[in-house]
Amino acid sequence: MFNRLSLLLAIAGIGLASNLVRKQNIEESPAAPASSPAPAPYTDSIGARGLVEGVEENLRIAPAVAGLIASVHVKVGDEVQTDQVLFEQDARDAEAQIVVQEANAAAIQSSIGEAEVALADKEDQWNRVLLLGENRVVSIDEKQRTQFAMRAAASRLQSRKSDLKSAEAVLARARVQRDLLMVRAPRGGTVLQINIRPGEYAIPGAAEYSLLMGRTDQFQLRVDVDEDNAPRVKKNCEAVAFIKGSTHASIPLRFVRIEPYILPKRSLTGESGERVDTRVLQVIFRFDRSDVPIYAGQQMDVFLNAK
Repeated sequence: MFNRLSLLLAIAGIGLASNLVRKQNIEESPAAPASSPAPAPYTDSIGARGLVEGVEENLRIAPAVAGLIASVHVKVGDEVQTDQVLFEQDARDAEAQIVVQEANAAAIQSSIGEAEVALADKEDQWNRVLLLGENRVVSIDEKQRTQFAMRAAASRLQSRKSDLKSAEAVLARARVQRDLLMVRAPRGGTVLQINIRPGEYAIPGAAEYSLLMGRTDQFQLRVDVDEDNAPRVKKNCEAVAFIKGSTHASIPLRFVRIEPYILPKRSLTGESGERVDTRVLQVIFRFDRSDVPIYAGQQMDVFLNAK
């Protein structure tokens, strides 16, 4: 009985093993792509990837000095003009410095008035000594002491005037520091992204910029061509673009320029620090707006005519 049961278990195990081997040897058909790639329109095409940005390129706005964000005056999508205030940093310390320097300048100005009066008094004494000296009434020693006192008074007055200029320069610098806490738009455009909120601490040179702005009335396409294909790119070459995932609505491109520096390729995930192990030649194209919605930061499949 035991031998019969062992034989049945062995036969069942062999069957299961055979079935498992057969399933592993079956080749699974690859999954169909979600959408077919865009067709190359030229007989000798260079494939590339482009990123939509505003003409004149996007502006990454950051504060000039570190500070606490007090208020943000714009929101995403706002149209701003040149010199319009975008956001403000906490200016309490800067305002206090201005008050201190204004008081210091006022005190020095008052001391200048006193020094001018003192100099006028010493000059009057000197003039009297000169008149008395003609009649030999004052001694040479007294005459020299009066002259030295007049020169000392003149020197003190000049010193206080120099102190005033220095105080005014420090006051001007304090006002500049306060103005730097009000970040303004360097040119007109549309606010595309805001990465700061009131109460956050912003510093210059941060990995994440505080605010992104650019023009949206006209777009340009920044195309990355792998350095292997860089010698094939010609000035004024023809090119078309397809919205990523679209195979029918081609967008004609107008050549603008070739960037003269081949740089490390940055991934298009939005992370400024990410890189891949290749370098690219960047070519700038422009295109007309169409009925198809296109947004800044959008990716496109691009084909350049190598001929």
